[in-house]
Amino acid sequence: MSKVQKVYTREFKEEAVRLVQTSGKSIAQIARELGISDSAIHNWRKELAKHGEEAFPGKGHQTAIEEENRRLKRELERVQQERDI
Repeated sequence: MSKVQKVYTREFKEEAVRLVQTSGKSIAQIARELGISDSAIHNWRKELAKHGEEAFPGKGHQTAIEEENRRLKRELERVQQERDI
């Protein structure tokens, strides 16, 4: 039997982090109230601190750097094909 991983929205993650920062409650207490693990909140805090607005891009969404890298790889492949022809 496989366990289904819950998916949380960007807004939920940001709100959980905001609650920890502003409520004066512990991470464990907030996590219990929200029904999530405290390690999830720790990870979300780290990601938000590290990536800011680009944190939690979601499925299929990429950060600006990843999107640029993908675009450049496509362009390189096209140019190599043109060269080979």
